[in-house]
Amino acid sequence: MSQVLIAPPEPRVARPAVPDVSVCIANWNCVELLRRCLQSLFEQDQGARFEVIIADNASTDGAADMVVAEFPDVVLIRNAENYGFARASNQAAAVATGRFLFFLNNDTLVPERTLRRFLDLAEANPGAGMFGPRLRGADGEVQISYRRRPTLAALLHRITLLRWTGLFRRAYYEYRRDTFDPMTAREVEVLMGAAVFLSRTVFDRVGRWDEAYWFGVEDIDLSTQVSRFGPVLYAASVEVVHYGRAAGRTNINFAAPNVAIGYVHYFRKCGAGPLALFAYKALVTVDAPLQLTQKLVEAVWRRATGQRAKAHNSLVAARGLWAFLRRELLRFWKA
Repeated sequence: MSQVLIAPPEPRVARPAVPDVSVCIANWNCVELLRRCLQSLFEQDQGARFEVIIADNASTDGAADMVVAEFPDVVLIRNAENYGFARASNQAAAVATGRFLFFLNNDTLVPERTLRRFLDLAEANPGAGMFGPRLRGADGEVQISYRRRPTLAALLHRITLLRWTGLFRRAYYEYRRDTFDPMTAREVEVLMGAAVFLSRTVFDRVGRWDEAYWFGVEDIDLSTQVSRFGPVLYAASVEVVHYGRAAGRTNINFAAPNVAIGYVHYFRKCGAGPLALFAYKALVTVDAPLQLTQKLVEAVWRRATGQRAKAHNSLVAARGLWAFLRRELLRFWKA
């Protein structure tokens, strides 16, 4: 079978018959990050009845076995292969029993009473569609926690030759950070998918996560779909620690190509015309070798000047570009 649902042994503390919140985690490798995430949930008072469901995408680093050994209260789904974030998240939601769903990345830490704060917000705002917290990095810096919906113009700014012209700089700035205010709660267009909280009713109504996305852009899509039924709200009073792109960098050969493919699917779904999509795909295809060369040169220079951490990041980006060109270019064009 393609998946096996592992029923946990008798828990140390009886799982509530009807939990307030089901925490759903799609996991692929990153065993240490996952362990810290689960510790943050179980070793602090969350102020709410909750359960945790993990859909593990055939991790090779012992993550699933760690969950069984150290967190027997967790419901674990073992997949025989990597199904990607959206499908694994839907699997977790399918067996969840909570009134509310909290989709959480494995590279996060959940502070004390976070679930209670989300519950209070949801119950005080019954017409809301979805909530997202302020994200803070492990370095203490606030991360971009929401943004505008992307446009083709915004993404064209990433094209090497176009970036230098400045033609699409404003569109890109508006998409990435123009409206971000970390201290003010507000209605937003897109919440970062590292941590999103919504009712089961809304989740089912919007059709769940779109499984055409494998990794990346699915959070933009879900925010877009949810906004048709209720406001998408940034909750500045709730904070989650997010290591930020840790899982993506660890699995860059999978992540980078699927982000590029995800944007194409999103634009097609939002009504972009075939000519516009063809032009975008052509520009991305031509640009990828240029960016690959740039990242390799950048890595050599940074290493030569003693910037080892930055040199490593440049090499990681180069590996992602190479994986896109070598293995996923055809799927990109078919998207």
